[in-house]
Amino acid sequence: MGEIAHILVVDDEESLTGIISQVLNNYGYLVDTAASAEEALSLFEKNTYHLVISDIRMPGMSGLELLKEIKRRDPNTQVVIMTSYASMETAIEALRNGAYDYVVKPFEDIHVIRNIAKHALEKISLELEKKALIQDLKGTNEELKRMNDALKELALKDGLTGLYNHRSFQETLRHEMERARRYHHLLSIILLDIDHFKLYNDTYGHPEGDTLLKAFGKLISSHVRGADFVARYGGEEFVILLPEMGKEEAQKAAEKIRKYIEEHPFPNRQVTVSIGVAAYPEDGDDSGLLVNEADKALYEAKRNGRNRVWLAPGAKHKAQ
Repeated sequence: MGEIAHILVVDDEESLTGIISQVLNNYGYLVDTAASAEEALSLFEKNTYHLVISDIRMPGMSGLELLKEIKRRDPNTQVVIMTSYASMETAIEALRNGAYDYVVKPFEDIHVIRNIAKHALEKISLELEKKALIQDLKGTNEELKRMNDALKELALKDGLTGLYNHRSFQETLRHEMERARRYHHLLSIILLDIDHFKLYNDTYGHPEGDTLLKAFGKLISSHVRGADFVARYGGEEFVILLPEMGKEEAQKAAEKIRKYIEEHPFPNRQVTVSIGVAAYPEDGDDSGLLVNEADKALYEAKRNGRNRVWLAPGAKHKAQ
């Protein structure tokens, strides 16, 4: 053991506890003695003992009762029972109740106590090492889990804005489309594109352009419902997936975002956004068709002067 082992010897025969104490002291152990189980428990409240060596027959509380109480208080403490040939059956019962070992009195060789103590303390060391190893492995596994979770998160998120990426959007869209189709629910898409973003980059530089994209992502994320899904679609395009929302409500939501972006005090100049809106089922009952219709509507918003919301025409497209 890394620390000096602390041992408690319990027996109502003072001469015997003195001999055992001396032998164990000579081997470098720290030893206390008690003349009864009650005294032993009193000492146990004040000290931590790695090993208790106790006679099984004592006035008052027996060694077996002491064993049960010690194991209740500290299961890690090892207990060795001293018994006579006449009480071997009780010694076996002690083993069943958690005693490490027993030794028969009178001793043929007093140093047998030292050997039993050594082996009992070795068991404690092994148990402590095992627990430490388990804790280390648990910590390592938790760290690996955190790293794996972080890697999964990175795979799903856009590195610049922190929003979900195009791949995540496509997977979520497919899932929401299946759910909307199965339960006859509504579903809308808002596709947004920052107006004249190339000019912004050319005028203020790419670092400022990246700053704008990050700020833009935060702004639209702060103006959607908790159930909505916001992603960076690519470049200066962003997309919002709105479960349980029809086209008319999606148009209102898009207009609020458009107006908020137009009025927001960006550091370099005013920024505007063009938006296309499409909805299931009127603009398509397939995820690819729905995105295509939102993209067409976005194109029309740009073609008709930018800084506006445009609705897909509702052509009742059907997946082939």
